Amino acid sequence: MDILYQIRARQDTFSAGERRIARLMLDDVGFAASASLDELALRAEVSSATLSRFARTVGCKDLRDLRLQLAQASGVGSRFLDPAGTPEQSAFYGQIVGDIESTLRKHLAAFDESRFADAVKLLGKARMIHAFGMGGCSTLCSDELQVRLVRLGYPIAVCHDTVMMRVTAASLSDEHVVIVCSLTGITPELIETVELARNYGARILAITRGDSPLAQLADVVLPLQIAETSFIYKPTAARYGMLLAIDVLATELALANPEDNQERLRRIKLALDDYRGGDDHLPLGD
Repeated sequence: MDILYQIRARQDTFSAGERRIARLMLDDVGFAASASLDELALRAEVSSATLSRFARTVGCKDLRDLRLQLAQASGVGSRFLDPAGTPEQSAFYGQIVGDIESTLRKHLAAFDESRFADAVKLLGKARMIHAFGMGGCSTLCSDELQVRLVRLGYPIAVCHDTVMMRVTAASLSDEHVVIVCSLTGITPELIETVELARNYGARILAITRGDSPLAQLADVVLPLQIAETSFIYKPTAARYGMLLAIDVLATELALANPEDNQERLRRIKLALDDYRGGDDHLPLGD
């Protein structure tokens, strides 16, 4: 049960005493979850009977159940219960850019060249590469891997569907590499799929948090750093760290065989110019 939603949804039906209880719980979930029943009754200026009636009204079996639900709600994290105030429009424009810059610099400073070298070696030996990702950023970035690697001549396929990922993992061997994108590194479906792929000898390259369960399963990790702010309304800047890791990896792969890749890129440019025209500095199909 989402107890905070249940309380908010019923506010218009509460008695005066119940409205005081509701306001207390919505304003200070931490206190409501940890306080004794006497403390709650005293703070809300109601009787124990009113508290019991309130618990049943919001869908709980009793007061004990209500306190359990409040404790679970308080575990969400303070930045979602009491987010930072919304800045002026021009200020949050700057904050978005500032967070992106900070994320990029933090990741760049922490990147280990040897990890990228290991990733290049791993991918260079693969007969086939599969990129897996689930969720907004991870889905987009696994697609981005295909965009970057296919133009360098690497055979790569992308999958986001849970069942198809398992089917793919069960068909692999030691000639295959799986690249797994995950900002958190804790998505159960991805972890189970990686474990299955490893059982059949596939090698794993993970772009994820370095201390995550997913990272522990990988042969090579390109580590990400997650540092969310209390301004919860904007998208996470951490996804730019993942994009930076992919850009660095793609460039390392291109420079590992520069003459062949120069010819591939020339052919792509020729094909696109013939198709759409445009000046010499347009991106290659991006």
